[in-house]
Amino acid sequence: MKIYAYGIRDDEKPYLDSWAKENPDVTVGSTKELLDESTVDQAKGSDGVVVYQQKPYTAEVIDKLASYGVKFMSLRNVGVDNIDADAIKRNGMKVTNVPAYSPEAIAEFTVTELMRLLRKTKVFDNKIAHGDLRWAPDIAEELNQLTVGVFATGRIGRAAIKIYKGFGAKVIGYDVYRNPELEKEGIYVDTPEELYRQSDVLSIHAPATKENEHMLNDEAFSQMKDGVYILNPARGSLVDTDALIRALDSGKVAGAALDVYEDEVGIFNTDFGSFDAIPDERLKNLIKRDNVLVSPHIAFYTKRAVRNMVYFAMDANKSLIISGKSDKLVKL
Repeated sequence: MKIYAYGIRDDEKPYLDSWAKENPDVTVGSTKELLDESTVDQAKGSDGVVVYQQKPYTAEVIDKLASYGVKFMSLRNVGVDNIDADAIKRNGMKVTNVPAYSPEAIAEFTVTELMRLLRKTKVFDNKIAHGDLRWAPDIAEELNQLTVGVFATGRIGRAAIKIYKGFGAKVIGYDVYRNPELEKEGIYVDTPEELYRQSDVLSIHAPATKENEHMLNDEAFSQMKDGVYILNPARGSLVDTDALIRALDSGKVAGAALDVYEDEVGIFNTDFGSFDAIPDERLKNLIKRDNVLVSPHIAFYTKRAVRNMVYFAMDANKSLIISGKSDKLVKL
């Protein structure tokens, strides 16, 4: 039995090596390179592949994997929107993901960024760097006085709700699929529009789908309170960047914390050597603002989460090879 793992980063390698030692019946191969048309041949002779990337899994790549007898693909991440579903079905392949590697990691980071926005730490860091130690006019707000609207109450959304409540905030939520326990607490509103109208803070935890692309657009921002805070640790495609910039310019949005960006592929997790060399003017526009926090998709990035991503994906791939079954199987 052989599993080939693509895109293995230096921080993942120790966990992959550890998993291999604990599973001596599996031959494990790996590369730092991502799975694409130029690297797919490396999977020859393998029963399954384990992958993590933001670039597309194209029909050409999937067809080649199938021609090599590789019928099982296990993602080390949640999202499956970059997979050619028709090619997967045509070749009779099975795909798993890691639906929850550490909801708490993402929730903790999201709330941390909100507190930075409310307490204006970026503003004060810049002032202090220039020798300005005055308080005014940068007075803060308190989370315990605000209403937080949580869009999508899956594992991450619920972990965030727990923290928001711990701060004493009023929490409301919206989800097409309501959580029974949260419904008992009466936190849900019936429409996204209601969530927008009532929220001082909008915390987004939804997956990316065709239906919710650019859900935060000009119309959505117009329905929100003046001075709303936007938190997006989920998917970049959920926010229309141009609309967000307009909302920031007008003051409709008081601040935003963005761990994801709709054009992040090829930009995030890359060292460009200088700020000026970053090849995206809209992103630089956002980064330069005192009331915007941009981070390069790091909300998940903890030791526990990285280990779980590797172990859960490798376990799922092994299970598929042995039995064709896994509790992490996804429908495409």
